[in-house]
Amino acid sequence: MGALEQGFAYGFLVLGVYLTFRVLDFPDLTVDGSLPLGAAVSAVAISAGVDPFVSLLLALAAGFCAGMVTGILNTKFGILHLLASILTMIALYSINLRIMGRPNMTLLGKPTVLDPVTSSGISMFNAAPLLFGVFSILALLLLFWLLHTAFGLAMQATGANRQMITSQGVNTDNVIILTVGLSNGLAAVSGALLCQSQGAADVNMGVGTIVAGLASVIVGETLFGCQSVGRALLAALLGSVIYRLAIALALSLKLGQFSFTPSDLNLLTALLVVAALTLPGLRRKVLRR
Repeated sequence: MGALEQGFAYGFLVLGVYLTFRVLDFPDLTVDGSLPLGAAVSAVAISAGVDPFVSLLLALAAGFCAGMVTGILNTKFGILHLLASILTMIALYSINLRIMGRPNMTLLGKPTVLDPVTSSGISMFNAAPLLFGVFSILALLLLFWLLHTAFGLAMQATGANRQMITSQGVNTDNVIILTVGLSNGLAAVSGALLCQSQGAADVNMGVGTIVAGLASVIVGETLFGCQSVGRALLAALLGSVIYRLAIALALSLKLGQFSFTPSDLNLLTALLVVAALTLPGLRRKVLRR
């Protein structure tokens, strides 16, 4: 259940990573800073008496602004997209410290989005996966609708052939800025949900999230395919859940005296991504033979 909870909470991040890396073809590392940004904003807002659900919207807005900075650095100032995202990510570390006033902040005794669910008689153990799952599905449906609007089609065309869509009169700079902003807004919502479920926000909680997000997207595409937009979005979300379940199983695995520890998480992620990328090719070779 803990793996399901984290899978759905990180589902927002994975959907955001899908938008930038797959739809827009924009490698964006800003999410490593925007996830703790969302957690910091949500924690400070709740501590100040703001409703937990409203704090999610504030986190979304903060992450959107952070993503827009990356987009502006790339499109208006001509900085390479990868470098622009790294610059924003580095700056966000100091901004997150400034927002919280300290490296971490606790939410013990404060209201969270889980309170209405637990008050209805559902245990905390089951409430988080249920609520986060509903939130993730709603986000998936909204993105599915968005990608079928005029802006969504412009977004897909910008990633597929920027020169062609520019010749059609579309301002690709605005498309990139808004899409990267939306991606980081979703990542910030993930941070806010994790902050409220874990009861604390930390400036270092975003380290390595881009790797986990990419791993989830790749695993989902490998297992479920991406022949259509709806299927690709669903594959990304399910990939987030399967990735967390795989990590949980790996950490519980014991071979004699050997066992994985939480410090091996990055190694496990790398191995999982390598397997997801190489196994389809090996399978095709075997079938041809």
